[in-house]
Amino acid sequence: MQHAVGAPLPPPHQPGNAAAGWPQQAHHPGPPPHPPAPHAPGGRAPHPQPTPPQAPPPAPHAPGHAWPAPQHAPVPPPHETTGHFHLPPADPVAPPAADPGAGRPPGTGTATLAVLLIGPAGAGKTTVARYWARHRRTPTAHISLDDVREWVCAGFADPQSGWNDQSEAQYRLARRTCGFAARNFLANGISCILDDAVFPDRPVVGLGGWKRHVGPGLLPVVLLPGLEVVLERNAERSGNRRLSDEEVAGIHGRMAGWHASGLPIIDNSHYDVETTARVLDEVLARSLTSPPSW
Repeated sequence: MQHAVGAPLPPPHQPGNAAAGWPQQAHHPGPPPHPPAPHAPGGRAPHPQPTPPQAPPPAPHAPGHAWPAPQHAPVPPPHETTGHFHLPPADPVAPPAADPGAGRPPGTGTATLAVLLIGPAGAGKTTVARYWARHRRTPTAHISLDDVREWVCAGFADPQSGWNDQSEAQYRLARRTCGFAARNFLANGISCILDDAVFPDRPVVGLGGWKRHVGPGLLPVVLLPGLEVVLERNAERSGNRRLSDEEVAGIHGRMAGWHASGLPIIDNSHYDVETTARVLDEVLARSLTSPPSW
């Protein structure tokens, strides 16, 4: 029984280009057909002549779809990179060398690193983290814990409606999801910055949990402006991101414990977003050279 042979399927990414690392060979059932032998004038077959071996003819194709023949198709990789994470055992990349003629610290440059930006509600963590990620000279992702937590649409457990086992479980799930995403970005050469209101009096859930989720190369930095600034910024928020003044004051008071932790702290009370991001980059460059003990 014979099967009709159609045109080869186009590659999965874009016309005329195979996916990286994979062959563009179309598979067709059966051996390639042999062209009929030519006949000499008068109906007599010519005397057969020895011919050198030739490559098989190209696979048939539909009109208008001229796919190039594969040339030494590469062997597929043992497994795809995206989706598999292999976290470096320490700081992913050494800090860039300082320019002797520069007037200020070089910053993180193109180093691949993972950052945890800590701070109370209203400190500007999300805004600063997003700005810093957008203005780096190397691919960098911003992972916001609150954004990931709000992926839950039906059944979302809002802590403002009452902190309970359900809201606690969703926070833990969001942190694990953020950690997995961070490891995946790092494994594919993309830096990442996460932001979370981690408390110094909960080391197992806070820094310890993030260290387990992301890895030992994580660089924590605390963003801690004054209480008046935090209250003012919180008042500008809307929805479930806005907390009561009592909650903000309580969180800010607990965050004061980071002063005795040895972690780098940035007081951005009088900084705009651009200045805060620049200071953050300089702090991270120093942390790459001399990682904080935590």
